[in-house]
Amino acid sequence: MKKLNLLKFGCRLTFLLLLLSLATLGLLAQKVNQPALGFRTVEILKVNGLQFKDLNKNHKLDKYEDWRLPAEERVKDLLSQMTLEEKVGFMLISTTRLAGDNSFQSNASRTEVTSGFNEEDLLQTNNMFTRKPLPYPILTAAGTTKGVTVNNLRHFILRANTSAKVMAEWSNNLQALSENTRLGIPSIVASNPRNHITADASVGLSVGTTVFSRWPGELGLAAMRDLKLTREFAEIAAKEWTAVGLRKGYMYMADLATEPRWQRIEGTFGEDADLAADMIREIVLGFQGTKLGLNSVALTTKHFPGGGPQVDGQDPHFEWGKDQHYPGNMFDYHLKPFKAAIDAGTSAIMPYYAKPIKTPYEEVGFSYNKSIINDLLRTKMGFRGIINSDTGPIEMMPWGVENLTIHERYQKALECGVDIFSGSADPTLLLETVKKGLVSEARINESVTRLLREKFALGLFENPYVDVDKAIATVGNVEFKKKADLALRKSIVLLRNDNNLLPLTKKTKIYFETYLDNGRGKSAVNVIKPETNPWNMEFVSTKEDADVILLWLMPGGGSLFSSAGNPIELSLSKNRIDVAHVNELISAKPTIVAINYTSPWVISEIEKEGTKTVLATFGTTTDALLDVVTGAFNPSGKMPFTTPVSDKAVLENKSDVPGYMEPKGYALFKFGDGLSYK
Repeated sequence: MKKLNLLKFGCRLTFLLLLLSLATLGLLAQKVNQPALGFRTVEILKVNGLQFKDLNKNHKLDKYEDWRLPAEERVKDLLSQMTLEEKVGFMLISTTRLAGDNSFQSNASRTEVTSGFNEEDLLQTNNMFTRKPLPYPILTAAGTTKGVTVNNLRHFILRANTSAKVMAEWSNNLQALSENTRLGIPSIVASNPRNHITADASVGLSVGTTVFSRWPGELGLAAMRDLKLTREFAEIAAKEWTAVGLRKGYMYMADLATEPRWQRIEGTFGEDADLAADMIREIVLGFQGTKLGLNSVALTTKHFPGGGPQVDGQDPHFEWGKDQHYPGNMFDYHLKPFKAAIDAGTSAIMPYYAKPIKTPYEEVGFSYNKSIINDLLRTKMGFRGIINSDTGPIEMMPWGVENLTIHERYQKALECGVDIFSGSADPTLLLETVKKGLVSEARINESVTRLLREKFALGLFENPYVDVDKAIATVGNVEFKKKADLALRKSIVLLRNDNNLLPLTKKTKIYFETYLDNGRGKSAVNVIKPETNPWNMEFVSTKEDADVILLWLMPGGGSLFSSAGNPIELSLSKNRIDVAHVNELISAKPTIVAINYTSPWVISEIEKEGTKTVLATFGTTTDALLDVVTGAFNPSGKMPFTTPVSDKAVLENKSDVPGYMEPKGYALFKFGDGLSYK
C-alpha cells in the first residue's frame, strides 16, 4: 500500500516538474522573440533558428551582436573591441550636411505665423550663418563620409529642413555607411525642435517651419495648461521623428523665463518652476516613453542648471553674456524642471556655457564645473545618463578657463563628467589629450559606456533603418494636424476684454492687419483677407470701412545671433513696432490688439491710447486667432510668464525671481492671467 502511494506521489511530482519545465520553456520562448533585423551588407548569422547580424564581419556571434543578452553585457563586449581612436570619435557630435538640404540658406528656417498674404513679409530669416558674423568661428564636419570612415564619428546633428522622403533616404544611407565599418556600430542623428511655430529659427535653436506637424511654440504649449495634450504632442512628434530616422532630440529647454530680457525665452515653458517641471515631465515621457525603446526619441534636456538668470539678459553664446547670477538667492528654484526630467528618465542633460558668479560654485563655465556636474547633478540629483556639452565650449566659449590649453580644457571637462562634446568633427585634440596622459582610457570608457547604452536601448544595433514610404505617410499627416490645430487654439490667451468687444458678432466688418518690420526695408503692413471665411465675417481693405480693427503685432529684436552686446530693450518701439502707426489705428476704431510674445514685451507705449481688448499669442496661425476672436473657439489659455508694466520695472527685476514673485507694481499681466467668454 505504501509502495502504491509512493508511486502515485512520484508520478504526481514528475507531472508537476514536467509542467514547470514546460512553463519555463514557454517563458524562455517568449523572451527570445526574434526582433526585426535591418541590414544592407553584413552577413546574417543563424543560431538555433534565430538570426543575428555579424556586425564585425568575423563570421561568428559576438556578445554585442547577441540581442538576447542584457545591454550591459553587450556594451562591455563591444567596448573591449573598440580602439582608442574609435572611442574618442564616438565622443564627438557635430553638424552633418546633405546635398540640397537648404539648412544654411536664407529662406531655410522660417517664421510662418499666419497665412493669406505675402509670406515674404512675415519671414524672419534669423539664420546665424547668414546674418552678422559670429563672435566665434564655425566648426562643421568635413563631410559625413569622412566623419564616419576616418574620424569614427557616430553622433550627428541634422539641421536640414527638407522633405520626409529626403531625410529618411539620407538616414538609411548614413546607417548603411556605418554598418560597413569595422565594428558596424550604427549612427544616431539628433535635431533641434522641428514642430513649432517660432520667431527665431536660428540654427541651433529651432529648425523653423518644416514638413512636420505644426504646433504652438513652447510658450504656447505651456499657455494651454493641458498636460494630456502636451503628452500627445510629444508622442506624435516622436512618431514623426522616428519615421525619418531622427532618434535624438537636442531639446527641450528646462530653463525658466525669470529674466525678461534673456534672449532665449521663446524656447522655454515660462517662468514658473512647477509648471515647467510638469511640462518637461510630459515631454520626456511622450518622446521617450517610460524607458528608451524601439519607438523612442532620446532627449537631451537643457541647459543645466538653468540658463534664465543671465546678467542683464545677455546670452553666454557671447563673451559679454558669460555671467549668470542669482540676486534673489533662488538657485534651487531653477533646478525643479531638471529634477522632473531626471525622474522621467531623460537620456541626456546639457550644461550651458555660462559661469556662475557670486555663488559657492567655481566661476567657470558649467561644462567645466565639477561641483555642478558631478556633485550636484550626478551625486545629489541622481542623474545617471549622458552629459552632453553645448556646441563649442572647448574651442569657442571657454568661459572661466580661457587660460587653459585645448588639451587642458578637455581634461577639466572630462574630470567634471562631460561624456560627449558638441561642435567639433575632428577627434585629434581629444585623442592627444588621452595619449598625453591628461585623461585615462578608463575615464573615456565611462563615457563611451553611457553612449553605447543609449544606442542599444533604442534598438539601433538591430535595426537602424526606416521605411521611406511610411515616413512620407507619417510626417505631418491629417490626424496629427487635427491635434496640432486644437493646440494652436488652446495656446491663445485673452488678457483684456473691457468693453466685451469679443466675441465678434457675425457680419462684423473687420480690418485685419499684421505688423512686422522685417528689417529689410520692405513694407511692414500686411492687410489680411482670408481666402475662405467660415466665420461669416466681412474682411475689408481699409480701416475706414471697418467696424472693428484686428491688429496682430509681432515684435522682435532679431535673432539671438544678431546680438552685438547692446542693452536689451523690451519696449515695442525698440522691437520693430511703429508705435505711432499702432496708436493711430487704436484711436480710429474699436481695436483688438493681439501680440505675439516671444519675450515679456513692455506695451506701455500703446497703453495710453486705451488698448481695451488684448490677446497674447505664442506662435499660432491666422485661422486659430480668428476662431478665438469670433467665438468659434472659447479662449482658455493662461499666461506662461509675467509681463512688466514698464521699462523701469524690467531694470529693477531680480534675474532669478519669477515675475509673479516680484514686488507689487511690477506686473501688467501676471503669470496665470487669462479670460474666457463663459
